Amino acid sequence: MVIWIACIAVAYGATIAIFWPIMRDNSALLTQYMAVFPKGFLAAFGMEGSLADPGVFFATYVGSWLWPVLSAVAAVVLATRPVAVDLERGFLELALSTPFSRLRYLLTAVGVQAVAMAALAFVTVFGFTAAATVAGAPYDMARMLLVAVLAWAFGCAIAGVTSLLSVITLSRGVTAGIVTAVLLAMYLADIVSKMQPDLAGLDYLSAMHYFRAIPIVDEGTVPLAETSLFAVVAAAGWGLAVLLFRRRDLAA
Repeated sequence: MVIWIACIAVAYGATIAIFWPIMRDNSALLTQYMAVFPKGFLAAFGMEGSLADPGVFFATYVGSWLWPVLSAVAAVVLATRPVAVDLERGFLELALSTPFSRLRYLLTAVGVQAVAMAALAFVTVFGFTAAATVAGAPYDMARMLLVAVLAWAFGCAIAGVTSLLSVITLSRGVTAGIVTAVLLAMYLADIVSKMQPDLAGLDYLSAMHYFRAIPIVDEGTVPLAETSLFAVVAAAGWGLAVLLFRRRDLAA
């Protein structure tokens, strides 16, 4: 699954990169076209400037929806597999009937999630960046490394919470439904906050608010606060999942 998602990300990035020269050569016309839409609408989809700008280009086509969707899919599949899915299939009892402890079992699964999410984040970001650079887009690799780290932390936060829900519910379907509903609510809250000034405070409740690539790509801003926030959420989710799993009644 990780390989397929990585292939999709690279194929998408390469396809989108082909259009960057068109954005560059027609930036004035695109700016006039974008001026037709409300500023809040454009900001909600990461289009806070010219599409010829590297940061806006990345945020519009990758940061605003591609990576959130890919990371959510990967998180749900990876985080529900070791507990909920293996329990439903009858595989979990076999693993736990050996000297392999519950603690070691789930910690190993958490490590796999972190490594897989890192691979996907870096392939998604640098696959797109490499293709766009070949097409003439002036991306700075050091800044894109920061974007990849932030994307990894974002994905790990989703995986951590998903792992916790998987241990609590013991059901992939229920866990996936909750994660999807929460992420959709966050996405809508982020959009509404940009379109309605009176509800601007809603964006602080959305994970998407803290996954902003434009300042990193265009200004070289180091996202320490955002990365730390995602890391804390991931660690808390995984940590609580491990603690609960040690005493969880798997027959319930």
